[in-house]
Amino acid sequence: MTFGRSIPRASRTVCSRPEPMAARLLLVEDHATMREAMRMILEGEGFSVDEAPDAAAALEALRGDLPALVFLDLNIPGGPGLDVLAAMKTDRATSTIPVIVITAEGEESRAAAIDAGAIDYLTKPFGPHALLRAVERALGGSSSPGG
Repeated sequence: MTFGRSIPRASRTVCSRPEPMAARLLLVEDHATMREAMRMILEGEGFSVDEAPDAAAALEALRGDLPALVFLDLNIPGGPGLDVLAAMKTDRATSTIPVIVITAEGEESRAAAIDAGAIDYLTKPFGPHALLRAVERALGGSSSPGG
């Protein structure tokens, strides 16, 4: 996995937003090492990152200031990630927040995640460039909190 290293300065062009980027992101991932690696990459690009290690923490985080984007692992303690996604998409306050599924499940869960409302699907392991390209696609050039 390529997450152990920081992104070289030259790779900052992958995410073509003007600096500083103000978007807040929520990272729902139970593996602390993966959360840390993703957080470092995203913060290195100027994003503010909130973390949730399980379903309950994710749902609680979505009751406060809403993020511009959610990264959601499908296999998290406290309930399947698809249940968190379903809860988000049925709640008027969170239904428009883009969700990128991050999972080790492979391609077999892609259709279910997209059908449930995810806008993108990354299979672990993925590199920093794939992560940043997914953010760029999800936010469409917007750097303001909330999308």
